[in-house]
Amino acid sequence: MATTKRDYYEVLSVTRTADGEEIKRAYRRLAMKYHPDRNQGDGAAEAELKFKECSEAYEILSDAAKRQRYDQFGHAGVTGQHDFSHMDVGDIFSMFDDIFGGAFGGQRGGRGGGRRAQRGFDLETQVELTLNEVAVGTEKTIEFDKQDTCDTCKGTGAKPGSQPVVCVQCGGQGRVAQQGFGGMFRMVTTCPNCRGRGSVVKDQCPACHGSGRQVRHKTVTVKIPAGVHEGQAIRIPGEGEPGEMGAPPGDLHCYIAVKPHPIFTRHNNDLVCQVPISFTQAALGGKIEVPTLKGREEMDIPGGTQHGEVFKLKSRGLPDVRSQRVGDELVQIFVEIPKKLNDRQRQLLKEFASTEDGVLMPQKHGFMNKLKQVFAAEK
Repeated sequence: MATTKRDYYEVLSVTRTADGEEIKRAYRRLAMKYHPDRNQGDGAAEAELKFKECSEAYEILSDAAKRQRYDQFGHAGVTGQHDFSHMDVGDIFSMFDDIFGGAFGGQRGGRGGGRRAQRGFDLETQVELTLNEVAVGTEKTIEFDKQDTCDTCKGTGAKPGSQPVVCVQCGGQGRVAQQGFGGMFRMVTTCPNCRGRGSVVKDQCPACHGSGRQVRHKTVTVKIPAGVHEGQAIRIPGEGEPGEMGAPPGDLHCYIAVKPHPIFTRHNNDLVCQVPISFTQAALGGKIEVPTLKGREEMDIPGGTQHGEVFKLKSRGLPDVRSQRVGDELVQIFVEIPKKLNDRQRQLLKEFASTEDGVLMPQKHGFMNKLKQVFAAEK
């Protein structure tokens, strides 16, 4: 009985409008989450299935032509493109080596040799900044827990005084050959006994129980340049998890989150704010007080300023993270109409209204003329 495949966008937890980078990041997170080395024991089989599922989804959605066929025809449009359900996990790793910078490379042992040392996994965390910190740059102290090399066994997983022994199933190769399709083909897959390492631990280290890893609390300081955007990542080399057999460690990626500001919104490197003024200020013009990230400033507005009109304060925005060219502040005028008037104010406005004509209110005058023409044409 055929199984129903989940929607690829649902598998990666992205929207249908997600771009290539979003899809790549989503796959990276899931692939690391369900990597077999992180999921051993009772949940290993389920994790491997999920890894294959997200790998299949990424393989289709990362290819523009395949994604277009999938969007148009669904799974039927990409039938036969790849079937990860019967593939070895090590083969899937090798297909996506470009994403992980070699983290999964070397799963395929060369002829006569075992698996190459695997680079450590990258880690991710989030750093929250205020808009003022974005404007000038800052340093943040980050605390996190990570898997690190066990001090007792130095990462071998073996009890001090002992060493891992050669895997009897693969003879130290890390790969085993299996006959398939009636003996016509020979399939080479990762050794299930040593999981590609070529050796197994007989006497486990009492400190890490044979894993070669211990959880450690880490504190690092990251320097964040001015002008960073929401979702950008700062990479800290070597602060990820340790590699295998002396391979280099992974990196720590600190993703930027910016706290909402009560006054300003960001548009690229410009800052936008709405400033309310009275209708008399709008009509007469004059100086108004405007907030900036560095404090308050006075700005001149001309008489006759309209609701929604935008004025620019040069170089009061945010610096570009590469060029450091500073953006502008865009001040949008919000004309506030009073809801309650006293008798004196009402009388003055009535007197003013009696003086209105086409010269004072050209837009209203033009609109009324157009309105007359429309009604005249309908008669």
